[in-house]
Amino acid sequence: MDLTDRISAVLKDKGSHIWFVAPDALVYEAMALMADKGVGALVVLADDKLVGVISERDYARKVILKGRSSKETRVKEIMTSPVIFVTPEQNVEEGMRIMTQHRIRHLPVLEHEKVVGVVSIGDLVKWIISAQEHTIHQLYNYITGKYPG
Repeated sequence: MDLTDRISAVLKDKGSHIWFVAPDALVYEAMALMADKGVGALVVLADDKLVGVISERDYARKVILKGRSSKETRVKEIMTSPVIFVTPEQNVEEGMRIMTQHRIRHLPVLEHEKVVGVVSIGDLVKWIISAQEHTIHQLYNYITGKYPG
């Protein structure tokens, strides 16, 4: 595990199940799905094409703070679009840089214009921590003479 590992490796490790909602769905339905699945964002698909992302942040800022009703507001009215995304070939470091630069917490992963997964900032941080733990373990074994060789 390393910063130069590809996003595809992160997806393979975490799984690539995609939770999605249609643009005409009610925000309430999207929030209920997020709560049920324990995720902070959903991709928005229209005819299997990525058209947006809806997150808890979108809900808080564009519904709650604006005094709107989630049972009367459509996902397409508050979703983030155009979507910032990564490909499976990009690496973890690039994913972190993109998230930091754009101040986002979820990145759809697209391959040939098809969503193949979603990575969160938490997924990438977990990957980096695992990589650091592995390096520390190897260094410890080397220093204490337990290093295979």
